[in-house]
Amino acid sequence: MLRPGYSTRRIATELKDSGIIRSEDAFILWHYLHHRRSLKAGEYLFDKSRNIIEVHNRLARGEVYYRTVVVPEGFTMFDIARAVEAAGLGTSADFLKEAQTDTALVADFAPTAPSLEGYLFPETYQFSRMMTMQEMAAVMVRQFRLVAAQIGLTTASGSAPDVEKTVAMASIIEKETAVAEERPLVASVYYNRLAKNVALDADPSIIYAELLAGTYSGALHHDDMQFNSPYNPGKSALEAAMRPAQSDFLYFVADAQGHHRFAKTIEEHNKNVAAYRKAMLGK
Repeated sequence: MLRPGYSTRRIATELKDSGIIRSEDAFILWHYLHHRRSLKAGEYLFDKSRNIIEVHNRLARGEVYYRTVVVPEGFTMFDIARAVEAAGLGTSADFLKEAQTDTALVADFAPTAPSLEGYLFPETYQFSRMMTMQEMAAVMVRQFRLVAAQIGLTTASGSAPDVEKTVAMASIIEKETAVAEERPLVASVYYNRLAKNVALDADPSIIYAELLAGTYSGALHHDDMQFNSPYNPGKSALEAAMRPAQSDFLYFVADAQGHHRFAKTIEEHNKNVAAYRKAMLGK
């Protein structure tokens, strides 16, 4: 790890101590006689000792070693914090502190957001150990901004009054089904229920809210339905939340084959539930 402000002598010493080069003096001499280009700070990965020319060139070009952080769709900020720590980029607690407090990163389009949850966009990221937690979170939010603008969720100025509601809905849709083509139908169910002032009864939002509160017991109850908190949705879920299908459906249940059956009435829904239970018992 070569930190900002290191002198050429300090860099040469670090390289020698790490077994990358054999001679500090030779490295310094090459630097001053041939290039004198600034050597870039950062973390570098060498699988074995190298000649001073190759090492110097890599440092001059800034070929920093980046660590991969994979953020799948539906990850919470807790999941992301663990992924950051697993990549050796810092502690999960430090990332969580950033995600839970730095709402200034989304204040222009989500002014009442209590945290960055919902805006840390699912993607595969390349981060260096020189980056701060704030910088890593900012990259994830920047990706959300990019996708949100692409699908019309935000405007060029960044102002969009329904962003927070859309993200909340998209995050529930994200966890309810992994089948992209079903998501507009799932969205229609929730919007239809809201229009009729019927509780969403969305298990993912309840479980996550209880995890935040430390009250999840492993089972859901009627009283739990007051909870609602977001995950970090992907593009498909955001688009479904923005453009739900037109339907009269008020219910849906899994069909034991990775899809869902939709219903307009509770009677029809109960039949679908019974069919689901029968299919599961038969497996």
